[in-house]
Formats: sequence, structure tokens, C-alpha cells
Amino acid sequence: MDIIISNSSNEPIYLQIVNQIKAMIMSGELAPGEALPSMRNLAMQMRISLITTKRAYEELERDGFIETYTGKGSFVKAQNPEFLREENLRQAEELLTKAVEKAKMSGIGIDELKELLEMIYN
Repeated sequence: MDIIISNSSNEPIYLQIVNQIKAMIMSGELAPGEALPSMRNLAMQMRISLITTKRAYEELERDGFIETYTGKGSFVKAQNPEFLREENLRQAEELLTKAVEKAKMSGIGIDELKELLEMIYN
């Protein structure tokens, strides 16, 4: 499992871990039931605090992407297709919101933005 941490990112390290693991699960790179590295091993590999990896795993578990069993470790949770669709929709909405904000700042109207979106989509 390759996770790349950027120290120059405005995003906290734990969130970088969360987002990359979520992306791996959603793309199928990490399969249901697959074991994740232990929090301690991940912290050592990445040279970050154990508290940071613990926070990332707790968020992944809270969001329904992994399940953790005491003494056994953390594993990728089987995903409901509707849940994956909803998560993808949420991420697309987040990206589109940024695009709309940028368009507004640049004086690009909604008709032009729709046309651009249709060109990109097709």
C-alpha cells in the first residue's frame, strides 16, 4: 500500500492518509477483507506519529470504510454499491463547488460553465 504524504499540503497528514486509503478502497485497489498495515507499522514506515495513524484509522472506521478488531487489526470493510456511489457523488460535488467558485471569480457565466462541463463529460 503506497501512501504519499506531502509536507507542503495544507491538508493535515491524517486526512491525506484517509483520502488515499478511501480512494484505494473505492477503486478496488484494496479489496474487502484485505488487512491494512497496523497503526504502529504504518507510523514507522511513514515516519509519523502513531497518534496520526490512529486518528486516520478511526476516521476511516467512522466513515464505514474499514473495520477494526482488537488483537487482529484493521480490514477493508465490504462496501455497499449505493454507499460507494454516494461517496463518489459527494466528492464530485466538492470538486464542482471549487470549479464554480473559480468560474465566478473569473467572470465565467453559468451557460459557459454548463457548455464546458458538457464538453468535458462527453
